[in-house]
Amino acid sequence: MFKKILIANRGEIACRVIATARKLGIKTVAVYSDADAQARHVKLADEAFRLGPPAPRESYLRSEAILAIARQTGAEAIHPGYGFLSENEEFAEACAAAGVVFIGPPASAIAAMGSKSAAKTLMEGAAVPLVPGYHGDNQDAAFLQQEADRMGYPVLIKASAGGGGKGMKIVEHSADFAAQLASAQREARASFGDDKVLIEKYLTKPRHIEIQVFADTQGEAVYLFERDCSVQRRHQKVLEEAPAPGMTDALRAEMGNAAVNAAKAIGYVGAGTVEFIFDTLTGAFYFMEMNTRLQVEHPVTEMITGQDLVEWQLRVASGEPLPLRQHELRIHGHAFEARVYAEDPARDFLPQIGRLAHLSQPTASNHVRVDTGVESGDEISPFYDPMIAKLIVWDESRERALDRLNHALADYEVVGLPTNLAFLSQLASHPAFAACELDTGFIARHHAQLIPPTPAVDSDTLALAALAELAQVEAANLARRQHSSDAASPWWEADGWRLNQDNRHALHFRHGEQEYAVIAHYRDAGYLLEIGADKLEASGQLHGQRLQANLDGRRLQATVVRQAGKLTVVRAGSNTELEPFNPLLVGLQAAESGGGLSAPMPGTVVVVHVQAGEQVEKGTPLMILEAMKMEHTILAPHAGVVQAVFFQKGEQVKEGAALLEIAAE
Repeated sequence: MFKKILIANRGEIACRVIATARKLGIKTVAVYSDADAQARHVKLADEAFRLGPPAPRESYLRSEAILAIARQTGAEAIHPGYGFLSENEEFAEACAAAGVVFIGPPASAIAAMGSKSAAKTLMEGAAVPLVPGYHGDNQDAAFLQQEADRMGYPVLIKASAGGGGKGMKIVEHSADFAAQLASAQREARASFGDDKVLIEKYLTKPRHIEIQVFADTQGEAVYLFERDCSVQRRHQKVLEEAPAPGMTDALRAEMGNAAVNAAKAIGYVGAGTVEFIFDTLTGAFYFMEMNTRLQVEHPVTEMITGQDLVEWQLRVASGEPLPLRQHELRIHGHAFEARVYAEDPARDFLPQIGRLAHLSQPTASNHVRVDTGVESGDEISPFYDPMIAKLIVWDESRERALDRLNHALADYEVVGLPTNLAFLSQLASHPAFAACELDTGFIARHHAQLIPPTPAVDSDTLALAALAELAQVEAANLARRQHSSDAASPWWEADGWRLNQDNRHALHFRHGEQEYAVIAHYRDAGYLLEIGADKLEASGQLHGQRLQANLDGRRLQATVVRQAGKLTVVRAGSNTELEPFNPLLVGLQAAESGGGLSAPMPGTVVVVHVQAGEQVEKGTPLMILEAMKMEHTILAPHAGVVQAVFFQKGEQVKEGAALLEIAAE
């Protein structure tokens, strides 16, 4: 077994590898960019070394610098995690040449599966069923359109070297093919340095089922069963589970053996995932791709098998045989993994950046696990994937595991930037999900229920906000009294006493465009709160950010976080941001935008479709912005004339920067 390894990655996967290495008594070396200098994985590792500036090409993709650090520290092996250099055959070869073990498959296996087109050709030769499509080298746009027209729409354009949904576009009509092809090629070039694509017939109601395989250096291979990853947005997984609902023993064995045969055919070593698309209408399954690395969703497999897959990786890479044979592997119970992202589901899951002002995770146990690379106060930067954590739950049955997931999501608290926590809660509690009505169109089909309009603020939340504000007033008065030369002065009392008046205090809150008033009447044991037509007997105690309240005999708890003049009430997995204000003060009014369109997040302008003076209709594509390796099209909000274009192709923009200006008709 190795004595010291280097982890060529960041975030939650780096922390995950460090945990197993520590369990096995292996020393760890972390690497980091300037953006990650204070990151959790840096603090957890035994040693840590700077790679360079935040951009991946200047840090986590610098293979020579990583190998130099491995030599300097005496690391015997490098764990690449996933993403970055994990499926880079040149890096695997460089490790071998440097005498450092690459904890992954040989470079030849990465090369064989690194191109989706080449992999499908290999599988075709091995009689593995494939989705009808074109996987060849001819990348002429007219030829690719001809192939798509021949297959019939809808079709799927996929980056040949891609993964994670990048460089992937669904085309519904022939007239849209050219624009979608260009967009897929740009994303592929930006993400993988290769704009080659393949075209496949798009199945309208498929499930995404993948098989976890493992192979050792002695030529043995096993499959550790399947995961269902059908629930996706932007072609990226959101919620995974194992085992797959409805899977029969016969189908599991058929898919598992096909995956093992695929691994053996390319001389595979280590952890890998063979992904299949399952046609719910016919019951047929087709090979999609093989990921030659550990997958993000590997924890659900660990939970149902009781195995540590990172430990398996380390043992196999050090030359040991597989810990178990196929007949020794068993499925026990059911597991879910929910990916907690900094993103805004209401804005097409647009990634978000900012500081985690407050982060509180569910308590870890045999049933609940949180894999994360961030801590409260950390920044979610624009340079990397905006994942905050993976929430994994397990129980004896799917129904009980789903209950665990719902309770854990309700206990998860993040304040400081938008997240998908409320969306995940809606998803996990949806009747169709509980009924296993799964396919890759699940989110689109139930979009209205999963992302409902923002509701009005309820009386309980307003009462909690008012109690938190009043508690702060009392605490401030107490502090001033303690520092006063006359601590017994009645002027330090905060009991609401008024001469010849009702002892009351008015609080005002703004939520979006809506304003709310709470009238607090002071009582001996608390307050009588008037909120619209509601009247609540209320009292509460604030301990740090935790509020314990009593509303009309009901005990409630909430977290109240203050930042930038606003407060966020976190209760039962839901965040409500409120802005206290004084209606007697006149605030400065923001200037009217005059039809301007601003950048939803920092990024790079990759296409400008219009110029000043051009007439546009509502919904006309105006500009394409690339951020976090995904493209975001800026559409005309109304018909009008373009007055100005403030950025050109290739220019960087900051969040909120005015991109264009349109005068409405």
